[in-house]
Amino acid sequence: MSTIRRHALLACACALLAACTPLTPPPALSTPVPAPVPVPAQPALPQDARVLQIAPQESLLTITVRRSGPLARLGHDHVIASHTLQGTVAPALGRTEFQFRLDELSVDEEGLRQKAGLTTTPSADAIAGTRHNMLVRVLDAERYPWVHIAARRTGDSKVLEADITLHGVTRTVPVSAEMVESADGSRLQASGKLLLKQSDFGITPFAILGGAMAVQDQMELAFRITAIADGKQQLSAPGSGASPGR
Repeated sequence: MSTIRRHALLACACALLAACTPLTPPPALSTPVPAPVPVPAQPALPQDARVLQIAPQESLLTITVRRSGPLARLGHDHVIASHTLQGTVAPALGRTEFQFRLDELSVDEEGLRQKAGLTTTPSADAIAGTRHNMLVRVLDAERYPWVHIAARRTGDSKVLEADITLHGVTRTVPVSAEMVESADGSRLQASGKLLLKQSDFGITPFAILGGAMAVQDQMELAFRITAIADGKQQLSAPGSGASPGR
């Protein structure tokens, strides 16, 4: 068999492994699953604080993860998105708190891939395999179903200090954000980007073939959040103890 043919067969085998292997159901856990780590409570807001509700249909959070390893060319970069953000914003206090479920994330929406400048086109099977890897083998979404973010304004009006809870671990990071509020205070839009490392949250980036095909540790997170008034004078404060819906 020629060298060229052997290399071609190896490439095909690697591609099949990357797309199809993860679809096998994971083995049953032999030890009890611990209870989810509780979300850190935030200080209660003043009773007269004006609070806006995040509108999920007008909000979007995306995470871009990129390939690495000697065989990276055989894989794909991916865009993961949440269209179901739920939470509140208190503009006058410079505080927001919101969360989203991992099992509600989408993977590789065509429009979002184009917007992110990703040039490859994964198949439907590859996308399904990526989502399975993400939820089961990487994020352990059954044990840690929620991502929670609580942010507050710092001395710099464009920088927030955010407590991000993912995979049972909370990290505090600075976030640069652009915020625009309507004249009557009934609507606020915020957008920004930041870089996070999976390993900072106790997550081992996905890899196969001894790391020859892998996902980079660094993630690129971007958000566009719209919050609106709902006509109520008083609302439950973020972190008041109410559990996220569902």
